Amino acid sequence: MKMLNPTPTPEENPFADDLAAMHFKVLLTKEKEFARYLSGLRLRSYQQGVFEAVLDSIKKKLGYSFVVMFPRQSGKNELQAHLEVYLLTLLSQYSVDIIKVSPTLKPQAQTCMRRFEQVARRNLLITSIWKKEGGNSYKVEGARITFLSAATGSNIVGATASGLLEVDEAQQVSIEKYDRDIAPMSASTCATHVFWGTAWTSATLLARELRAAEEAEKKDGIRRVFRLTAEDVMKELEAYRKHVEEKVARFGRTHPMVRTQYFSEEVDGEGGMFPAERLALIKGHSTPSVLHPNSLYALLLDVAGEDEGVRGIDGSLSMANPSRDATALTLVEIRLNGEDVKALPVYLPVKRWQWIGANHVTLQTTIRDIALEWMVRALVVDATGVGAGLASFLDRALPGRVTPFTFNSTSKSALGWDFLAIVDSGRWQEPVFADLPGDEQVRYQAEFFAQLAACQYEVSNDAKRTMKWRVPDNARHPISGEPLHDDWVLSAALCGVLEKMDLRSAGAAFVVEAPDPLRDMDKHF
Repeated sequence: MKMLNPTPTPEENPFADDLAAMHFKVLLTKEKEFARYLSGLRLRSYQQGVFEAVLDSIKKKLGYSFVVMFPRQSGKNELQAHLEVYLLTLLSQYSVDIIKVSPTLKPQAQTCMRRFEQVARRNLLITSIWKKEGGNSYKVEGARITFLSAATGSNIVGATASGLLEVDEAQQVSIEKYDRDIAPMSASTCATHVFWGTAWTSATLLARELRAAEEAEKKDGIRRVFRLTAEDVMKELEAYRKHVEEKVARFGRTHPMVRTQYFSEEVDGEGGMFPAERLALIKGHSTPSVLHPNSLYALLLDVAGEDEGVRGIDGSLSMANPSRDATALTLVEIRLNGEDVKALPVYLPVKRWQWIGANHVTLQTTIRDIALEWMVRALVVDATGVGAGLASFLDRALPGRVTPFTFNSTSKSALGWDFLAIVDSGRWQEPVFADLPGDEQVRYQAEFFAQLAACQYEVSNDAKRTMKWRVPDNARHPISGEPLHDDWVLSAALCGVLEKMDLRSAGAAFVVEAPDPLRDMDKHF
């Protein structure tokens, strides 16, 4: 919304002569003037459409349910606050209750209250008569709005919405909580409902109400769904284009965050993490696996247990047991745009190594030698469980280069989102190998793609957007039928840790030999 002159001249403001004496019925046909002249706000056309539709349902007591999905940072919250202030002003001569629920009391409901206060203070018509009642209610004469928490354990039973019932960030509100405690608030009043939010999965409350509103639209042709995308906002706000383009460049157009928050597209709550269109973004560059002195390299190590192999009759450890996880090491070249310090790095896998059931003492030396040979800048090590010891040794052997990473539900979820952002923005680029039978690198890459294709994910509908992702235990290679694991996928995903490093700084640490005072003393005698 665009701020206007808060004290317009009489020529600019048709209400300036006698605001106090204005009859409230005038407001029925002066919604735009109310916003512009009395609150100092100008609604954009896509905001005005929502405003008028909701207001019409309330004035005519139609009891419609609206679903409003705006892209992030496009004025949804300001529209809510303006609508609420307008309704309290319009209905101030009546005993009317508006209820607004948010997923949490702190910070979401409190944030809504602060926005309401900001708009109410700017409104010249009610600036001296609106007041706060209790900790979460506001009144203008007889009309009241109450802000409540829709958290699972909140006690909100008994509240009644006689004018409007709003559900903010409805994609985060539990369906069970809404059906049990919130929906009954308007059971006897035929109050209008508005579900505000941002697209997420098809299993949310917002998604359910979206389907219901779409079905109602088909029956009577009355618009109830306002599902806008970034393109709609760009038509009226050119500055918004740059904001969205930066997000697309960083995360990719197909990234779930971009799809949901800026283009109002739902994502499946569970399914294949790397569908065909995402796999296509990974393939297609050519990288020779030879050392380039001026290149920047990093190693990504996913660690398996030492016993993840089987012993033969002679006591030897099998290194090709397909039923066990492997320690997987991926070497990547990191390409930076030297001219643009804001440009994001591109990761090009150069070579892969794999060990099944290998002794960690032996691995320590082997991996250290690889790191020295390729002069790697960074080595990201899975330090979960048995990996902690290996990570500690490598840190001592390669000071300043090793970054341990511990997997848990929270860190793995964040790593998964980071890796998807890298993939979706085209910044993980696999090499094109000649199809040579028996070639080790060709086989490892094929296993990597097979694991990607088998990888499944499930995301929560809460505010944290926690993602669980893994290759299922029963997954099998589509050609060989052997069990599939996720060692190569986890190894690659560790590049998400590199995203948080300053890769443009000086090279890896090295030892500078100090002067020998005894040797220097010999020169003088």
